[in-house]
Amino acid sequence: MRHAKRGMRYGAALPLLVVAASCVPPASDVAASPPPPPRAEPVNPPQPVVVGPIAPLRRDFTLRGIAEQGGAMVGQAPSGTAALTLDGRPVAMTADGWFLIAFDRDAAPEARLVATVADGARIERVLAVALGQWRIENINAPYRGSASSDAEFERRRPAELAQIAAARATDHASDGWRQSFIWPVTGRRSGFFGSQRVYQGKPGSYHSGADIAVPAGTPFVAPADGVVVLAASSPFTLEGNLLIVDHGMGLNSAFLHCQRLDVKAGDRVVQGQPLGTVGATGRATGAHMHWGMKWRDARLDPGKLAGPMGR
Repeated sequence: MRHAKRGMRYGAALPLLVVAASCVPPASDVAASPPPPPRAEPVNPPQPVVVGPIAPLRRDFTLRGIAEQGGAMVGQAPSGTAALTLDGRPVAMTADGWFLIAFDRDAAPEARLVATVADGARIERVLAVALGQWRIENINAPYRGSASSDAEFERRRPAELAQIAAARATDHASDGWRQSFIWPVTGRRSGFFGSQRVYQGKPGSYHSGADIAVPAGTPFVAPADGVVVLAASSPFTLEGNLLIVDHGMGLNSAFLHCQRLDVKAGDRVVQGQPLGTVGATGRATGAHMHWGMKWRDARLDPGKLAGPMGR
């Protein structure tokens, strides 16, 4: 009886073992189910797009400086400007609309700045040009300068003026006009822009620059970046050893009466670079630097661009 019961227990467990065994998959089935492939990471994950502020459209002119006789202004034209004029004459602009305008010593009391935008509309600004206050200066030097006679002066002068005009008509790609100008040399102011000059009793044209009296041989430097467009090979009758530097956009500097020139036509110069030495060549009563400036046909006061000399 005891053996019968034991057999019954084993017999009852057998179906359970069979059922359990049937739940284990064959080895061949396990090998046939490969693990899932690893998740691929993007080589260059997308970056978020950052949108900056959109520059507002310029509906009017932006101008810096003072509209005055002998002065200059830097400005930016309205957005979309296709053409710009000052008193009907074209004004050059950079790709982003910046420009330079200036006013002659004898400029009219009003100037009209006109921008024509792409759709043909016109945006105008009328500028009130302040009048200058000019001195009278008596100079004890002959009107003809270094020429030995009036006849020699009349013979030599046309060729000199032609060289000066050709040099100033040259326009180079320079950003010197954008800079804050510095004085080429510092010293005592001995002559002022715009003054009416009288040479040994004979009235001449007004003084076209600023004079700084310093000893002969004093070095002078470039007031701003530019390109040398004229370096006189021999002294001119009035200007002596003459140097002209183009600062771009029609703006140029002339340095007169030099003792020595250390640069030549075609040289690019940077602000503060030595250009030569001060002298007394041409029509001069003593050693000094005459610094003259022009924008196209307009003669400008260098002191208005360079500011106070500081001594």
